[in-house]
Amino acid sequence: MSRLSWIDYARGIAIFLVLYRHIFEGIKRSGLDVSGHKFMEEANLAFFSFRMPLFFIISGVFIGGTLLKRGLNGFVINKWRLLLYPYLVWTVIQITIQMILSNYVNAERTYWDYLYIFYRPREIDQFWYLYALFNTSVLFAFTTVKFKIPGSYQLVIGLLMFLLSSYLVQRKIYLGFIYDILHFYVFVALGSLVSGFILDKKRYQLFSSWKLFFIILPFFVACQWYFLVTNVNHNMYGYVEDFQPLLFLVIALSGVMFMINISFIFQRYNAIPLLRIIGFHSLFIYLMHVLAASATRIFMVKVLHVTNVPVLMITLILAGLFIPIIIYNLAIRWNAWWLFSPVKPDYKPRLDKKVLVEEA
Repeated sequence: MSRLSWIDYARGIAIFLVLYRHIFEGIKRSGLDVSGHKFMEEANLAFFSFRMPLFFIISGVFIGGTLLKRGLNGFVINKWRLLLYPYLVWTVIQITIQMILSNYVNAERTYWDYLYIFYRPREIDQFWYLYALFNTSVLFAFTTVKFKIPGSYQLVIGLLMFLLSSYLVQRKIYLGFIYDILHFYVFVALGSLVSGFILDKKRYQLFSSWKLFFIILPFFVACQWYFLVTNVNHNMYGYVEDFQPLLFLVIALSGVMFMINISFIFQRYNAIPLLRIIGFHSLFIYLMHVLAASATRIFMVKVLHVTNVPVLMITLILAGLFIPIIIYNLAIRWNAWWLFSPVKPDYKPRLDKKVLVEEA
């Protein structure tokens, strides 16, 4: 009850979009024909613009408060526990499983992939985000504390880093994990800069207003339409992001603002409590959804011979959302907390649906 529910709503929306993309791409790579489902492909591309910036901005919102509470050393330790530790554990788990089941999964793994964990995280499926968020947040906190760089200057630095990341992509210069720091630093800086504004409860009525919803809606639709059409015309998922970086920032921020507005509306009406539960577990869903969805897809296609793409999408999204939630809660209950944290949590979640809804 002490959590800000709009944060969990926003994370719930973002993690759903993440699963949609990863599962759709997994179905494509498995060899199933998706050509007859153009709308699914377009939806996959259209919502690509803002889901990761949303995660980084939300993280940036809480950096200042965490630094005040814990100090720099405590901040780094906290990020190690929350992000880097589970990243290291679950990348090793996923790579190992994919190597053992190489005849059944899409990924082609070798022992070199264990080294990629440290310098080429984008080679390890979805996990790059956790490594990028840890590195970006720690760098932002370090420069803020040690060099006393004001938030506005941090935003300018982040913008220059973002433009540099686009330049590197255009010149086909690959810097591994450094690219992600350059690319997403601006979003962490922006989240930190607006944190006082967005966390001010006096403005909650504005953020949750339907008037704001209808003001942002047409701008959001126009931006996503441009993002979709332009990328399709250039046959590149990242054309706007890499070759029109300033315009991409506008498009991404329009999506972030719209999602935050929707999250505040959900908070206002205490709507869809299940979405809050999903958002609360977003980290654990992110860690396990590829394994959960892949196992379910293999069973449905190889054993049940289900090849209907919409049926697979719905089933795999549900599996990717709820199997990780169940596994996490069972792991905590059965003292396997070390799968997710180097320290034992001070609570024991209950799996009773009524209790979960009431707590949410």
